[in-house]
Amino acid sequence: MKKIALAAALSVAATSAFAGGAAEPVADAAAVKSTSSSAGGYVVPLLLLVALALAASNA
Repeated sequence: MKKIALAAALSVAATSAFAGGAAEPVADAAAVKSTSSSAGGYVVPLLLLVALALAASNA
């Protein structure tokens, strides 16, 4: 009876230890620093404002 209980305990421990399998480690992607100039923050809105002013003057 002790052998059956020991075998059952070992089989439960063995199946839970290998339940997930061996997973390969996943490396995080390296952070990429943006190299845009500081002028990029207001150039597009300025161009949109000029385009809006031109459209309003032609109407």
